[in-house]
Amino acid sequence: MQGWDVRGLRVLAAMLGFVLGTALQLQQGALWREAVYGALLASAVVGGFVLRPLERLRWGTLVLPVALLLGGMAGAGSSGWRSVVFAADALPAALEGRDLVVTGVVAQMPLRNESGLRFALEVESARWPGNADDSRATPEVPPRISLGWYADAGGELAAQPHAGERWRLPVRLKAPHGNLNPHGFDYELRLWEQGEQATGYVRGGIPAPERFATTWRHPIERAREAVRDSILMRISDRQSAGVIAALVTGDQNAIERGDWDVYRATGVAHLMAISGLHVTMFAWLAAQVVEKLWRRSGRLMLRWPAQHAGLAGGVALAALYAAFSGWGVPSQRTVWMLAVVGLLRLGGRSWPWPLMWLVVCTAVVAIDPWALMQPGFWLSFVAVGVLFAAGNGVPDDAPAGMTARFHRLLREQWVVTLALTPLTLLLFQQISAVGLPANLIAIPWVTLVITPLSMLGVLVPFLWNAASWAVQALSWVLEWLAGWPFATLSMPAPPLWMAVAGVLGGIVVAMRLPWSVRALGLPLLVPALLWQPPRPPAGEFELLAADIGQGNAVLVRTASHSLLYDAGPRYSLDSDAGHRVLVPLLRAFGERLDTVVLSHRDTDHTGGAPAVLAMQPQAKLLSSIEANHPLQALRKAERCVAGQRWTWDGVDFEILHPADSDYSAFTKPNAISCVLRIGNGRATALLAGDIEQLQETALTLRHADLSADLLLVPHHGSKTSSTQRLLEAVRPRLAIVQAGWRNRFGHPAPDVAKRYADLDIRLVDTPHCGAATWSSTAPGEMFCHRNTARRYWHHQMY
Repeated sequence: MQGWDVRGLRVLAAMLGFVLGTALQLQQGALWREAVYGALLASAVVGGFVLRPLERLRWGTLVLPVALLLGGMAGAGSSGWRSVVFAADALPAALEGRDLVVTGVVAQMPLRNESGLRFALEVESARWPGNADDSRATPEVPPRISLGWYADAGGELAAQPHAGERWRLPVRLKAPHGNLNPHGFDYELRLWEQGEQATGYVRGGIPAPERFATTWRHPIERAREAVRDSILMRISDRQSAGVIAALVTGDQNAIERGDWDVYRATGVAHLMAISGLHVTMFAWLAAQVVEKLWRRSGRLMLRWPAQHAGLAGGVALAALYAAFSGWGVPSQRTVWMLAVVGLLRLGGRSWPWPLMWLVVCTAVVAIDPWALMQPGFWLSFVAVGVLFAAGNGVPDDAPAGMTARFHRLLREQWVVTLALTPLTLLLFQQISAVGLPANLIAIPWVTLVITPLSMLGVLVPFLWNAASWAVQALSWVLEWLAGWPFATLSMPAPPLWMAVAGVLGGIVVAMRLPWSVRALGLPLLVPALLWQPPRPPAGEFELLAADIGQGNAVLVRTASHSLLYDAGPRYSLDSDAGHRVLVPLLRAFGERLDTVVLSHRDTDHTGGAPAVLAMQPQAKLLSSIEANHPLQALRKAERCVAGQRWTWDGVDFEILHPADSDYSAFTKPNAISCVLRIGNGRATALLAGDIEQLQETALTLRHADLSADLLLVPHHGSKTSSTQRLLEAVRPRLAIVQAGWRNRFGHPAPDVAKRYADLDIRLVDTPHCGAATWSSTAPGEMFCHRNTARRYWHHQMY
């Protein structure tokens, strides 16, 4: 092997090692000391200098493995060291929930929602409220925090902060904390990646919020905010205005949830955010404009060729557009890819596509190591790699003519769809059966019509109206496609190795090879498509108490049946536990619910029910909700009454409360909560809803034997429930509290927690545990998702 070949392979191995080393570091549950990561970095640098002489010696065969190792040390050391430095600025636990006054600059265009707005604040100083001569130590607040500013009862805000403004604000803060569930969204990771180490809200009172001045800082965010507000003000149709705002400024919050559902169902959601297609098209248009303007000046032509100037200008303006739109992973990947291609062309060189792909991947990971944890990173880079590998990503081979271009687009969509299906199942557990025709229509329409009109509208606002008409036309087509039977297919999430094998199989099938060779990829696709998660054996059952905040939602599984007890809370008008937690969870497990039990009407138990019932049309509804409850229009509910029994796979289910007479005796919803007992003769679980003291007493009088191994704590641990009498009758080994972190009710109440402790009952709560899994095969154990899936950026609670 020639010297330059060895050097090139050494660099390739080092870059691959860097990405792999970073990925391994991201799996850590806790960070090492800063000195350890520094030693890894230093060793990698020194090893790089030592490695060069090996190429000329007999140990030359060791060059590639050593380069891979050194790259891995550099990647792990770099991301680990940055994490340790960042974690040092975390919010002290003693400041959580305390009144503070902070002064800082709004670092992000505020994002609006129905309850107010949310924005990032770069903190310049913090103090205690009250007199300036307070003797307490100055509070140490993280340099960047995320704040909510909620509207009053009339929907109005006391003030409107804007990007770049300096404000003094009375706030209450807490450490970043999100729900943690299998296959769920990691909110704490998102805040970590954004550099925000505390969340909180602006309080009214003394001192009142005060705007000091508009600063020169964050000019791009100020421009983004101004453009977004202009779009939303000019276009009356909220649906199209949200899409245009997302395409121009990257504000995906402007798109309504119902529209996102349609875009996901049709497989075009990637087009409604700033994607590589948009950035590439912008770069091409900018290059053409710069080149033509450059040719008008003879002096400039003599200094630098117009083609080179257009290339450099196109890349630079594309980078500015990507930054203006929020600098997402697809935008980063495209900008770095364009920059590499531009430098190679300016230097008159050409690199093979694997090297170019890996250079860009390494650059993105070096800048943002935590991008490796984003689904968008893998979808973006795997899609580009697949197109290159299948022979569709080489610009020099681009065919001419409309028919040839259409055939090329059709092949690209087929290749990407085939290869990314296993990866999409792993990440989202859902694929669009109409994605191929939807993308054939949407890609050219969005790329060549909607996006140019949206961007040119910044200069000529009237064009936003034309873009709005184009969005409405596309939405009509997409809604029609989304309404087809089986428009989306849901499958359980396969293990990682199956998804990787499936992607490789898709690449082999899609490559330009003889069909006898392509057929070898089919066996690699089959495991990911046919995977079914393991279930409890016959006669056994398991419970999963989802981490849904302040509410109840428990999934019960037997060998061939499933039941959902309660559906969690409604978080806002556009957000609930059903959409955010339960639907993804049920989809990932491949669950087909037989029954949904809604214990009573309160929204912290029924808030997610519409989404769950829509996803599970076959599920029977059992509840104590009244006949005119809105959910009755979605699914007619059978009233739960004490004495109802059924058996699934050798597991007995029985409703213990309310009695039929309780419906007329009590008016409070908590009093008629459906209480469910599940048992197999060896282990028992009791799900108690929100029953209170009077109902607990009635339970103990009506049922001689209430003993259970697991108790779902009544009313989330409220003082109104968990009486001594009930606990002595049940005598559970374990009790699970589903409540929100630092919830305003103080659940579980300290007195209640002490009562459980005094009876030697282990009390587990979802804020500390995350999703909690219990099985009848091990009735004395509880498995916490925060322990099994712990990462160093997760909230450490003591």
